[in-house]
Amino acid sequence: MKVIIVCSGNSGSISPFVKEQTESLEKYYNVRFHFFLIRGKGIYGYLKNISGLRKLVKQINPDIIHAHYGLSGIIANLQRKVPVITTFHGSDINDKSIKKYSKLASVLTNHIILVSPTFIKKLKTKKNLSVIPCGIDLNNFYPISKNEARQKLNLDLNSKIILFAGASENKVKNFILAERAINLLNFKVQLIELKSYTRKEVNLMLNGSDVALLTSFSEGSPQFIKEAMACNCPVVATEVGDIKWVFGNTDGCYLSSFDEIELAEKVKMAIEFARTKGRTNGREQIIKLGLDSETIARKIIDVYNKVLKIEN
Repeated sequence: MKVIIVCSGNSGSISPFVKEQTESLEKYYNVRFHFFLIRGKGIYGYLKNISGLRKLVKQINPDIIHAHYGLSGIIANLQRKVPVITTFHGSDINDKSIKKYSKLASVLTNHIILVSPTFIKKLKTKKNLSVIPCGIDLNNFYPISKNEARQKLNLDLNSKIILFAGASENKVKNFILAERAINLLNFKVQLIELKSYTRKEVNLMLNGSDVALLTSFSEGSPQFIKEAMACNCPVVATEVGDIKWVFGNTDGCYLSSFDEIELAEKVKMAIEFARTKGRTNGREQIIKLGLDSETIARKIIDVYNKVLKIEN
């Protein structure tokens, strides 16, 4: 099976979760992927890529085009030769300026994948639809001792370290709330932004941190949460996307409102959990929910076969 992946290339590289999903499909199934990276921002920037995609389609003659995010879905569907699957990840539905284009993509596409069931009502579509979060490669995200991780990263062994889920300049991540909550604590912590790290370093950071913190205004099915839980790191997060479902009843994982006082209290609880109990059983929860990359790959290939009307 030949598949063209259509996704943004504006960052200079393929998004890690897109790359890891294709790698897992290649590992477990007979799928060959070709990437079409879109250059340009906004709907008009994306539209300039149509001729390039059509040229690649003619050259590769793929069985399926799999687009990631709504704007990519529109471009993928402006050719009608090859069936299209579009995965919507969250920002393409939560952002009002993009949502209208995502709705158009959902009408045009052959099959919709949503990373969270919370988007079903928002998208308001009756098209062929599957809810499939992005999976975690448990070989890349796994527990090691906190001291070992810190030594490899040259971090102080005695500091209380909180790892923030992204870069402070990304407004959706709501770094201001994290800072306000941290300032309410009656003890000193080191708040580190998760940016410019390799995947290997992310694993080390999650293992070396006392707490992983997400304060986003909106999310789909955030990889940060699943990666943290795969490393058994205590987590505090605002109740967005599918996080409540992913947490389940996992001890050491705490949901918070957007109130800074409540958030500070939850961070205290997570720090205390880390001090007294060490790590969570988050990895067991990830496996129980089938959020490992192998299980997710099986669900994705089922969608591919369904679109192509291939019997499993």
